[in-house]
Formats: sequence, structure tokens, C-alpha cells
Amino acid sequence: MNIVDSSGWLAYFADEPNAKHFITPLHDTASLVIPSITIYEVFKVVLRETSENEALQAAAAMQKGRVVDLTAMLAIAASKLSLEHGIPMADSIILATAKAFDAIIWTQDSDFKNIAGMKYFPKK
Repeated sequence: MNIVDSSGWLAYFADEPNAKHFITPLHDTASLVIPSITIYEVFKVVLRETSENEALQAAAAMQKGRVVDLTAMLAIAASKLSLEHGIPMADSIILATAKAFDAIIWTQDSDFKNIAGMKYFPKK
């Protein structure tokens, strides 16, 4: 299973230099897990930088994989991971979701670079 975090989705949608690293997991929708927090983050950035129509299209594209809502159990696990790794709320929710689904996180977010099980690509 794979999770592409918000930074990866945004790089992909904007066709940034690192977009190529996220094509494989994003096109394998059968193995793609999408924490609902990533839809929030991506929608917000796309809405701020382009238009509501573009943001809605991005959100629709993101829902082709398995969308995972934040449950109480995931929230508790994320809280523990946030304290353990010193990472922000959204990142800890993504990490907790990855652990729950035994998924690899594909990212260019430096908050993840020292955590095992990541496919980290420094932002260019």
C-alpha cells in the first residue's frame, strides 16, 4: 500500500520537478490510501493558488484511491506519533494512517525524512 502526502500530490498537480517520483504510486489506485487530511491540505492550497474549480478537480482525482477518514483510534495513534517524532498534526495523522495500512509514505516533506519506511525526495 502507498500514501502520497500532500507535498507529493501538490508537486504532481503542479508538474514540479519532483512530480516524476509520485507518478507510480498515484497511478496504482488499487494500492493507494488517501488520508482525508491530505484532501483538506491539497484542496486548501489549490483553492488559494488557483480556483475552486481546480481545487474540486484535484479533490476528485484524489478520491480514486481508498480515502481513510480520521477515526478516534487513528487520532490517538497520531497523537502518540506526533510526540514521539516531533511532527505536526497533519503529518502524524498521515503517519498513523500509513502504519494502520502498512503503507509506504511518498513525500518531499522534510518532517518525514528521518522516519523509517518513507520514500523521501528532497524538494527541488
